[in-house]
Formats: sequence, C-alpha cells, structure tokens
Amino acid sequence: MTQRATLPDLDTLTPQALKALIVTQHEELLSKDDQLLRKNEQLASRDEEIERLKLLIAKLRRMQFGRKSEKLDWQIEQLELKLDELEASRAEQATASPTPLAASAVNRDRRAVRRSLPAHLPRETRKFMPKQTACPDCGGELKHLGEDVSEILERVPASFKVIRQVRTKLACGRCDKIVQAEAPSRPIERGIAGPGLLAHVLSSKYADHLPLYRQAEIYAREGVELDRSTMAEWVGGCSRLLEPLLEALRRHVMSAGKLHADDTPVPVLAPGNGKTKTGRLWTYVRDDRPWGDQSPPAVWYAYTPDRKGEHPQSHLKEFTGTLQADAYAGYGAVYEGKRVKHAACMAHVRRPFYELHEAHQSAVAKEALERIAALYAIEEEIRGRSAGERRKIRTERSKPLLESMKKWFEETLGKLSRKSDTTKAIRYALQRWDALTLFCEDGRLEIDNNAAERSLRAVVLGRKNYLFAGSDAGGERAAAIYGLIGTAKLNSLNPEAYLHEVLSRIVDHPVNRIEKLLPWNLAAELAENSRREI
Repeated sequence: MTQRATLPDLDTLTPQALKALIVTQHEELLSKDDQLLRKNEQLASRDEEIERLKLLIAKLRRMQFGRKSEKLDWQIEQLELKLDELEASRAEQATASPTPLAASAVNRDRRAVRRSLPAHLPRETRKFMPKQTACPDCGGELKHLGEDVSEILERVPASFKVIRQVRTKLACGRCDKIVQAEAPSRPIERGIAGPGLLAHVLSSKYADHLPLYRQAEIYAREGVELDRSTMAEWVGGCSRLLEPLLEALRRHVMSAGKLHADDTPVPVLAPGNGKTKTGRLWTYVRDDRPWGDQSPPAVWYAYTPDRKGEHPQSHLKEFTGTLQADAYAGYGAVYEGKRVKHAACMAHVRRPFYELHEAHQSAVAKEALERIAALYAIEEEIRGRSAGERRKIRTERSKPLLESMKKWFEETLGKLSRKSDTTKAIRYALQRWDALTLFCEDGRLEIDNNAAERSLRAVVLGRKNYLFAGSDAGGERAAAIYGLIGTAKLNSLNPEAYLHEVLSRIVDHPVNRIEKLLPWNLAAELAENSRREI
C-alpha cells in the first residue's frame, strides 16, 4: 500500500522553498495527469478492440453456415478466445482498481442497457438488518424508514434423484387372491432412466451440442457413473419411440402451401475403414407467421447418405405449393409440371456481391447491395401483415425496384469481363429472375430462404462438436430429434421441457391421437406447469 507524502509546515518555509515545493507539486500533478491520460487511452483502445472483435465474430458467423471449409470454425474459436481474454482482463482490472477508472463510452452504454432479471424466475428474499438497535448518536429508538432493494442472479445446480417405485401387494383373507398395481410404463423398457433424464440427454446432445462422452464426464463429477454406451442405447430407444410423432410432424409440414428447403453436409463414419463419408441432412420448414397465418410453425429433417436428386423428390412427393429453395439442380424434377413452383432466394443473390464489396470495395457490388437493401426495407415494414396487403405493397413498391435492378444488371453486364466474379454474380440473378421475383405475386412468400438456413444452424454447431455421425442410422436419429427440438423452439417452448412431457406420455398414448403430442398442442399445458413450479 502506497504511503501518502506529508505536507511540511508551510509557516517555517522560506519564500524560495515554498516556490520550489509548488513547482515540484505541479510537476507531479502533470505527471499523474499524463499517466491517467495514457491509461484512459489504453482502456478506450481495448474497448474498441472488443467491439471490433464482436463485429468480426458476428460477420464470420453469418458466413459460417453452408460453406464447405471448416477454416471459419477455427477463426471464430480464436477470436472468441481473444475476446474472452480482453473482457476478463477488463473486469479483473476494474475489480482490482482502488478507485473507479474513467469509463469509456462503450462501458457507459453497456451499463445503460443492462436488462432487468426475468420476472418469471422464483425470488428468494434475504433481509439484512442494521447492527445497531438504537441510534448511534443519541441512543433514541430507531423506526422503519424504507429499504433499498437490489437483485443478483444465482444458479441452483441441477441434481439427480432416485424414484423408488413401490407396488404394494394385497391378499384376500378368504381365498388367498393376490392383487397388485401394474408396473408404471417406462420410456425405455426395463431401463433405469426416467423421462426427465432422457429429455436432458437428448436436449444436451442435439440442442446444446454436447456429445455423450462429455455428458458422461459431467455426470461423473456429480457422483453418477453413466456409461456412454448405455446413454447411446437410450438415444436409440427414444428415437424408435418417437417415430409415430415424427411421422405426424412430417404430415403437418408437407400439408403447407409453401415450404422452405435446404440441405447441409454431415460427415458420417464409413463402416470398416475408420474414414468418413459425406451424408446429407435436409430441412423443410413450414413458417407462415410473417404473413399473419395462425398455423403452427414446424420443421422436419431428413437424412440421406448422399445428395442425389431422388431424395428431395421422395421427400416432396406429397407436397403441392411453392418451394423456396436454392438453385440445387436436384430440385429440377420436383418443379416439372405445375404441382410445385420454385421461389428463389434473394439472400443467395446478395451474398456474392457482399463478398466482392468486402474484398475489393467494388462500386458495382456496392450499388447492388444498396438496391437489395431497399427491397429488404420494404419487407421489414410489411412483416406480419396479411398476404393480400403484402402483395399489394410489393406490387406498388418492390416490383418497380426489381424492374430497375434487372435493367441495371443487363446494362452493367455489357461493361464487364465475361470471366469476372461480378459477371457471375449478375448472371446468377438474371438466370433465375422469374423465380427470384415470384414473391411479388404471392403475399405468402418470402423474399429469401433464410427460414431454412436458420433451421440448419443447430446442425452446423453440432457438426463442429461431433466431428462426424457414427453411421447412417445415427444421421437418421439426429434428423428425428432435430425436428422435434427445432419445432419446439419455433413454438417458443423449452425443448427439454417439451421432450420430458412427451416421453412421460407417449408409451401409453393412443397412436391414432399422436398429433396431440405435437409441440403446439402441449404449449398451454407446459406453460401452466412452468407457472406451477414457480
């Protein structure tokens, strides 16, 4: 701890000594001001670096989904680590400092927008009374004046418990007849796992991206030894148990008049040689909330061992309506005839222009981005309105912008090299122009296919953690559970709570009423259960 310098007796100092003291004190103050200024500059620079890293990470995450290379995963991991270190360093320094440091604008803004703690969480009140029982100045009686209330967020660790199922036997005193209650049904026959534990294992693996071996390590720290192979059997058993519910989900999705579709690669362990092959996970999203429709949103996934066009043809054989998808040639046979229309994705048009602008500050790319941004501004404005109103506004405002964009594309194309990346980007749009502008003719459609791309984010994160699926059967299981978890999220449900409820009921539930277990049909009951627990 630093010692404060004592001030000499000024009455005893000569005028010359007093002047020297003042000069010395002034120089020390200037030196401290310089040190404080440098410190504040360092803090401001660190805060700016933190914000820059956050923006860069957000940009890389936008680029991450759907690409072929895993390089971005590594870049994001490194940036996340650097960001963690900077923020931890800032917090450590702020805690250790004996006096408050000059806060930067970034810190002030962050404190100003801190959210209040969620109202639905249970509250535990702890009162802290003054040590004094009487006034410390006059000894008078102390009366209640008021109180200051602050809140902290605490976590109660999850815990295991064993449920003992005791079935009492009763015997008749006359004829020795014995009666006993039937054994309660279990999600996994003769299994030791209850529906809550099974739901936690499934949601941890497919929603939180924790492989089973990591879960086993976590449970071991809590004193519960669960073998990874046992948990794998649970996952397989739950997948079989949920098959009727998945079929009901598929029927609901395919009965829509408009679907979003996409696919992503999934590395799968090839049997025999220890190497991986590339399977495919397909997503089909039904979500008509943007035009005010009340039909429950849902997503259905399907796994295939390859990317042959026969797979989407099989998936969509019962579907009639408009398919919003990318330009994958495998959809071609689906569009033959008039059963299914193709609506293209403006986000796929925008992406190469964005990359060109980031790489070269291209003027053509910049103008293309500005024109596309004007279309998205209209979409933001009309989100949630009726299909008829959306179509009317698009006809009046979006269609002229699209016609102008097409004309500009065609004029610009004549000024560019045939082999340039900008030419490729423009031709991609012009070759799909009818499908790209179909959203102006139907208010139910979206300007892009982002609903499908969002549904694949969980798959991409899981792929990063799992590295590969164990087999084609493992890919099919993943597709099944991803569908239920994704649909629960679309309906604003906690996936683990939803799976817990389903696994508690499905064994004894009539198969001809399986639709009653779909997420939106359990939403009200789950909400009531949550309030009751609080």
